[in-house]
Amino acid sequence: MLEEASLLKDIVAVKPLEDYKLCLTFEDDVEGVVDIAELIEFTGIFEPLRDPAYFAQVTVNPDLGTICWKNGADLDPIVLYTKVRHLNPKAYLKIKDQLFIGETVNSLVEKVQSFEAAQNES
Repeated sequence: MLEEASLLKDIVAVKPLEDYKLCLTFEDDVEGVVDIAELIEFTGIFEPLRDPAYFAQVTVNPDLGTICWKNGADLDPIVLYTKVRHLNPKAYLKIKDQLFIGETVNSLVEKVQSFEAAQNES
């Protein structure tokens, strides 16, 4: 398991909503809605998720710390966490490797926002 400073947060609860949206709760009590249709194409292993009844069968796999479906489809909790926190996933992955033990999520948010502002200026 990664250290707390990595900010890899397990998903602890999921509630399916309409239109391929999920309400996710992470171990640090961060909660938010993610539109899964924005993240995946409904092909391959994700094709069964096109059926709303099947999509609603989503569960949390506590061993993986993420959401999954009976056919083995799952999603990266880092990507889901960054979507809920409104962070750029690429910026998050770049910055998280530079964190020191004891830094907080808010510190990460500030660093990502600074990184994104610098990228937008160039």
